[in-house]
Amino acid sequence: MTSSVEAQRAVDRLAAAANLSVLVEDVRQRPMWWSTRGAVDPSRASTILDRRVDPLAAEVIPRFGIREAEGPVRTPDLPDRGMLARWCMPARHQGRLMGYVWVLDPDDALGRAGLLPVLIECAEIAGDALAAVASAELDRRLRRDELIGMLLTRSDPDAAAELARIEHLPHDVAVQVEAPARAGGWRLPGAMSAHVVRRRPRPATSGDPLPLADLKVAADRALAVVRVIAAGATLKAPTWNCLGGWRLVVAAPPELAVSAVHPAVEVLRTQPRDDLLVTARVVLDHGADVAVAAADLHLHRTTLYYRLERIQQLTGVRLLGGGETADLHLALWLDAYRRVAD
Repeated sequence: MTSSVEAQRAVDRLAAAANLSVLVEDVRQRPMWWSTRGAVDPSRASTILDRRVDPLAAEVIPRFGIREAEGPVRTPDLPDRGMLARWCMPARHQGRLMGYVWVLDPDDALGRAGLLPVLIECAEIAGDALAAVASAELDRRLRRDELIGMLLTRSDPDAAAELARIEHLPHDVAVQVEAPARAGGWRLPGAMSAHVVRRRPRPATSGDPLPLADLKVAADRALAVVRVIAAGATLKAPTWNCLGGWRLVVAAPPELAVSAVHPAVEVLRTQPRDDLLVTARVVLDHGADVAVAAADLHLHRTTLYYRLERIQQLTGVRLLGGGETADLHLALWLDAYRRVAD
């Protein structure tokens, strides 16, 4: 395929022949290759400096039917868009639109000098080169996704090093994971996203930044936070750094049965409804403060006292002033967390 070097040479040849400013954009209207000669209008200067096309300038393509054109299209002066008159030629590869070649030409020097064939040739070369760039970008994205998938299964310094290289990142790059996903990162399963820490870290679901090789740890932490919140936890902020005692629940081994922590939970789960299970959890979450628990449950205190009495009848546990309830509290958290995870 035609290389970027060949495309730049074609752009330089056209610019030199006409003494005009030439720019090649890809199909997403990102500037790829250019040569600045002669007049440069505000739109062109902005495109090159910002490495993107202003939305007002981008509207010219559908307005003048450039996308469907089979030959050079001349657009007039558009002062409201900061654009001088120019020539545009779609750049295609095997019939597929790959981008555009733009020549600033307020005086129609190309047409008067018979240089439109040079523009057409430049567009052909640019189309082939843009196709090569698109193919390479696709290969890079596929490999990037493959490496991310590997890092989500295990810590792999080699995979992390390759991912950093193809993404042009420092070898010691750190990452954070957000849930739900936030724009600007790598999309991960479970509606999450991974974000490179480029300057100072920001509060993130996964907590403090971790090395790229530990992406799995960051993703697991973010998922744990989501599940903890779904299990009913009230956190100061939705981040791993604020899990507190819930980290014990998250770290509990799968073979640890809830009943081994406290058997009362299994007794309450056998009831036809979850009312008693939820009541026990809320009362303990609020330190056995009946007024606060009743308000949280939207219950009259009489109803709450009835439930507490029923819990004691079924389990033998007094939640109000009944001694140690820490094991039961932890078991209730573990049960809620596992029900969400399942």
